[in-house]
Amino acid sequence: MKVNVNLNILLTNNRSIQKEGPVREVMQRAFTAGFLVLLFCLAPLGGCFGEDVDTSVSEGDVTITPKIWIGGEFQAVTVAAESDMSVFVPYLMLNPENGFVQNSTIVDIKAGKSVQLTVLAPPRTDTAVVMIGEYGRENWPIRDLTESWKVWYARDGFEQDDNQGIARVSSNTSLNAVLPSTNNGGEVTAIRLGIERPFAAAYSEADGGRHSMGLVDGRTVLNYINVMSDETPDPLDPADGAVGYLDRWAGQGNAAYEDAAQYLIKELEGFGLEVNEHRYEYTSLTTGQQNVESYNVCGYRFGEVNPDKWMVFGAHFDIAPPANAGLVSPHIPGVGRTYGTRVGAYDNTAGTSMVLTVAEAMASYSTRNTMVFCLWSGEEGGKRGSDYWTEEWILEDNPNVEVTNYVNLDMAGGNWPGGGGAPCGGNHGGGEPNCDPDPQIDPDGYPKDEEVWPMRVYIGPSIDHDIMNQPGMVNLALWIGSDAIGVEEQMSTLIGEGYAADTWKVDDWLAKDRPEIIVYEDTTARSDHASFQDNLGTVTMGFGGLVDGYWCYHQTCDTVDEMIDWMDTTGKDYGEEQSGTSNLVDALDTITWWATYSFFHLDENPVRSAYLE
Repeated sequence: MKVNVNLNILLTNNRSIQKEGPVREVMQRAFTAGFLVLLFCLAPLGGCFGEDVDTSVSEGDVTITPKIWIGGEFQAVTVAAESDMSVFVPYLMLNPENGFVQNSTIVDIKAGKSVQLTVLAPPRTDTAVVMIGEYGRENWPIRDLTESWKVWYARDGFEQDDNQGIARVSSNTSLNAVLPSTNNGGEVTAIRLGIERPFAAAYSEADGGRHSMGLVDGRTVLNYINVMSDETPDPLDPADGAVGYLDRWAGQGNAAYEDAAQYLIKELEGFGLEVNEHRYEYTSLTTGQQNVESYNVCGYRFGEVNPDKWMVFGAHFDIAPPANAGLVSPHIPGVGRTYGTRVGAYDNTAGTSMVLTVAEAMASYSTRNTMVFCLWSGEEGGKRGSDYWTEEWILEDNPNVEVTNYVNLDMAGGNWPGGGGAPCGGNHGGGEPNCDPDPQIDPDGYPKDEEVWPMRVYIGPSIDHDIMNQPGMVNLALWIGSDAIGVEEQMSTLIGEGYAADTWKVDDWLAKDRPEIIVYEDTTARSDHASFQDNLGTVTMGFGGLVDGYWCYHQTCDTVDEMIDWMDTTGKDYGEEQSGTSNLVDALDTITWWATYSFFHLDENPVRSAYLE
């Protein structure tokens, strides 16, 4: 088997990722590499064979405390050895010497000694796995790309000889790093630990308590949505007449948008970020009038190693302009759909709130590369804000900057674990008998039906619908999703091999039994990630849920209450019995954590476009 290794990009021989079920075997026989831990020999009948069985140490030779980790938090983990041993901890952790987050470490411990590590416990699983072996052991096994450590442990993966492998390397600190290896070191002793994620005291399960604690959490995201979407009248507010920040369509110096932008500036500055207002306008050659095109708000935390390499995390803040004067609701029987909204809770206060949540959490962490958190304007008018920012602020004003990666949030949260059909009647969907949307597959290729509202993880650029062109970012998404995010059973890749270009998403989605989480490369881009792909050649990862299938898309009924109603699965044949708030917080938590983990991984090892190689 010929091995092609590129440490920045995961290579798949430019072929498609195939997935026969929701959990396992997603790639043809190929080696992949990237972000320090991933060299996967994913051959169906072979693997990376290691050395003899490691019998030098046993589980009784080590004590790991605590035995129950707190999910979603960095915490001190102590490993005490009764005999000489090496320990492999395959999780994100803080390196105390440089202050950076790194993925995994291997430490040597003499008998009677102990080490303390600051580990980020995965937020959405109940199982952690730590491995021990002979003192000085160099090579170790790792799980498959699309399985969790929990499943790997349950199937006795530590006793198998066909695991993928990693090897320790120096990080120029006392904590070793790891790199992909064709040698997995053979069998290993694995120790299973528990993970529990507590409820915040203020929230019950129905209020989203299951996902209310941690470095980031879905309940905090919903709180931001509620603040910005508050429709309580405020006669003293001349901008929008409401307590929240409504009517924030962008352009032409809209007072409501200007008012909302000041809120964003105060929040980002409160996190300790350096905030820049990026205004773009053009002057009429005939009248001399200055015409406002966009107004972006971005918070910066400059990198300590590579300040000119920027990781950007963004969402558009503007909403669809009120073509119907903000007065006509499609919920009124006989009225039908028009265009324009006033609140824009789903599109795109949800994405904005995730950016704020991640920015607040990560602002205090040192990073190798610069972190940029941007709220775009003018997306609804043709991605004007992100287009100007990439073309003018980057290419013209900061030509030495490389935007290594971009993560996009747009219409995220109206997805799994919600489902069971769109709300119908009771002032939903135009009232009986005019309920809509029709619970069928969306003709534009975004899968939805009466039971499944998939969460979308979309990656690009990609010019081929039937070939995986950016395997590095795809595999990163799969690696994170399968364990830390806890969606290995719901997740599947979509690929258009053997299907028509205009229907491949639906075709492959149906062939894979309608997975709730879909990871795929998209050949089209309907949001701000298009600006980064087209103008900078940046590899992007985006997250979203229902788009056109959402009845209140670009409508005045796009409110928080509407989102909660859509996400309610009580009394339905789909999903768990959970309130709309609980499911909505769950969905927001899933995406926010996925994006956060991606940022930590991409800071350590950015994923460049395969087209630039």
